[in-house]
Amino acid sequence: MKGGPVGTLLEVKGLSTHFFTDNGVVKAVDNISYDIQEGETLGLVGESGCGKSVSALSILRLIPTPPGRIVGGEIIFEGENILKLTDSQLRAVRGNRISMIFQEPMTSLNPVLTIETQLTESLILHLSMDKFQAKERAIELLSLVGIPAPEARLNDYPHQFSGGMRQRVMIAIGLSCNPRLLIADEPTTSLDVTIQAQILELMQRLSRDLGTAILVITHNLGVVARYAHRVNVMYAGRVI
Repeated sequence: MKGGPVGTLLEVKGLSTHFFTDNGVVKAVDNISYDIQEGETLGLVGESGCGKSVSALSILRLIPTPPGRIVGGEIIFEGENILKLTDSQLRAVRGNRISMIFQEPMTSLNPVLTIETQLTESLILHLSMDKFQAKERAIELLSLVGIPAPEARLNDYPHQFSGGMRQRVMIAIGLSCNPRLLIADEPTTSLDVTIQAQILELMQRLSRDLGTAILVITHNLGVVARYAHRVNVMYAGRVI
């Protein structure tokens, strides 16, 4: 892949996230360290249950507490330690400077809210747009991710979209505030091969055009070989 990194955007140092259960402590993430450069696509691969998603959720402090807890380490993003931010400071980072595309779009999108409501929420919250500006930007975003007739589709609900189209909506939401870092957790799970390629090409193009760094979590080494600048392999909670 051409192009690439120019400076450190995110630095994870000695991160440990444990889950405290009735049967003992599960060290889901065990003292991992890595960095992501500006504009870089970093792959994170490993078998199911090795800690990939938990490590990504830890970056945004989305670990369910209890039973989970970040017990050690630092997450330095643009010079700030995310683990030391207050809740209000963290809200300014989530969905704004760092966005996440979750694993399954049907469960990540709210089934009772229109696509317009879900797309414009972060624009109004983070970029202080009014409803008209947010709607215009939402139309632009749906067009950007290749959804036909974007203005008409704003009024639709998630069940009216195919799996590939729902994933495109999730990417549009993720990119809505022009984040510096996009975390994509298995962005092509449950999509057929043709749609997978379209989604990955789309993410690569948007990264190149917008300068967004991407952390892509996947089981698929072919995806990493084609789209990532570097790769981390996780096993049993550690980067090996």
